[in-house]
Amino acid sequence: MTRSAPASPTGESPAPNQFALLSQRRFGPFFWTQFLGALNDNVFKTALLTILTFDALSWTTLDSGFLTNLIPGLFILPFVLFSATAGQLADKFEKSRLTRYIKLLEIAIMALAAYGWMGHHLWLLVAAVAGMGLHSTLFGPVKYAYLPQQLTREELVGGNGVIEMGTFVGILLGEILGAVLVVYPVWGLQMVVVSTIALALLGWLVSLRIPLSPAPAPTLRINWNPLTETMRNFRFSRSNRVVFLALLGNSWFWFYGATMLAQFPVYAKTYLHGDYSVFVLLLAVFSIGIGAGSLLCERLSGGKVEIGLVPFGAIGLSVFGIDLYFSSMAYVNRETVGLLGFVVQHGSWRILADCLLIGLFGGLYIVPLFALIQTRCDPAHLSRTIAGVNIMNSLFMVASALLAMLLLRAGYTIPQIFLITALLNVVVAIYIFSLAQEFLIRFLAWLLIHTFYRVRTVDGWRIPHSGAALLVCNHVSYIDALVIMATSPRPIRFVMDHRIFKIPLLSWVFRTARTIPIAPRSEDPWVTEKAYIDIAQALHEGELVCIFPEGKLTLDGEMNGFKGGVAKILARSPVPVVPLALRGLWGGMWSRHRGNFLERGFRRGPFSQLELAVGAPLAAADATPESLHAQVLALRGDRR
Repeated sequence: MTRSAPASPTGESPAPNQFALLSQRRFGPFFWTQFLGALNDNVFKTALLTILTFDALSWTTLDSGFLTNLIPGLFILPFVLFSATAGQLADKFEKSRLTRYIKLLEIAIMALAAYGWMGHHLWLLVAAVAGMGLHSTLFGPVKYAYLPQQLTREELVGGNGVIEMGTFVGILLGEILGAVLVVYPVWGLQMVVVSTIALALLGWLVSLRIPLSPAPAPTLRINWNPLTETMRNFRFSRSNRVVFLALLGNSWFWFYGATMLAQFPVYAKTYLHGDYSVFVLLLAVFSIGIGAGSLLCERLSGGKVEIGLVPFGAIGLSVFGIDLYFSSMAYVNRETVGLLGFVVQHGSWRILADCLLIGLFGGLYIVPLFALIQTRCDPAHLSRTIAGVNIMNSLFMVASALLAMLLLRAGYTIPQIFLITALLNVVVAIYIFSLAQEFLIRFLAWLLIHTFYRVRTVDGWRIPHSGAALLVCNHVSYIDALVIMATSPRPIRFVMDHRIFKIPLLSWVFRTARTIPIAPRSEDPWVTEKAYIDIAQALHEGELVCIFPEGKLTLDGEMNGFKGGVAKILARSPVPVVPLALRGLWGGMWSRHRGNFLERGFRRGPFSQLELAVGAPLAAADATPESLHAQVLALRGDRR
């Protein structure tokens, strides 16, 4: 994307790519702080779970199965109890200082755990698990509310992708490191103690470099009742339907992921007949997939919040979840194998590919959802909304564990649980996308445009990120609206000829996209007047409205004159006007160039490049049909 975008909130230049953010102070220290926290969490938890699984008798007489289920539950419990309070604290206080206090808490918890390790005090270690759950509960709302304050809107998807990648890499490395260190002969416990305290100290030191991030609601009065505050958060979130459905979709992903990951240890041992290294391999492949999908989002979305990727991710989660069932059924090995022995078995690579692709499509699913929540939510309420997400995630994860237990007790196998989860994902996706049809429309636009074209946006940052504006564009082809929709960071209400609006099948798409039909006053004065009322209402509510003032498709590639509808709209709603120009569509299959449909398609060739050039906004008083025509013509240049 070519742009001269505004500087970041800290004054640093926008990063040319998502990895360049790591070198900038507004992102790098925060990234490493959260990465070290995720790493330390999992070194500690995995070391404790490993020792209770393989050396429980030297620590306690309690059943190890009971303890290995208790510990994850204790880690999740603070999310349910304290997320509402954590969200309020993150909205009320400056985030860099709050982060440093949270990292000091982590050091204290690891010091307590060190005493427990060295003295074989199991219940101190169990208390430290709950303490690390509290640490993560407090940090969660800060983590996702910090990014919109420090990154530009164009950087937000890439920044979220890097954060998600870092989180899952931290989880993976932590689980491997914790399992390896704790069983090291003689010095295992000491190595765990030194590692966890060192990681906590390093996290605190890195956090000292995090820049100031002002509190969005410094006058907020803290409600210390978690139940009433949680209910208030949910009521607030429900007032924005798309955001609330994004919350549900996010929590469903954690249900899906928790169900899959919880089965991996027994699945690797019982169905794949592998040792611990096979379980680690499955976990590593899944985590690599999540990281790859999270990073891929930035490239596929073109640097904007592209919620059209969410249905794409949901499709992949179901397709490869279902295939994991069939690939498991096709696996025939019955002898115990290690990592190298597993990868040479017939069908093993298909299983690994399914795990990788489930993770990859999971990344494509979750990153745009979080970016949507960050951009569509009221900034003063964002941390509390994220806290509500954490509560919902915890409840969904508990529900996933209960469902898995019920299915196993009913006699279902683990591959059958994979199948049921993938099929449930189809049901949940249909439910969410039927209620928030914007996801489907964006997916169709993204799929069509990226299947046939390479789209480049010139100065796309000029499209306002908030507030009302009227977009005016030249009319080159039947897919002009889809191209603009696919490149815009915000939903757009398009004004369309009423005859095209009524085309069977396409009518559903247009209605779902909340298109405004218009007719010449001589044909249907009622439709004409209603269109102007609907346009005025949309602009009054702060939406973007796009019109094609030529009133018809070009027949020769040249621009027709602009009609007077622009002036009528601006007389009722004096909002800023943003000129747009489409380049590269004329002569293609969707234009009215001479020749049949296929000839036009082959003339341009597959993946031909399109451009959407965005001009500087004009005040309503300066936006006459003649001046706008001149602006759009200049933006279009010689390329049609």
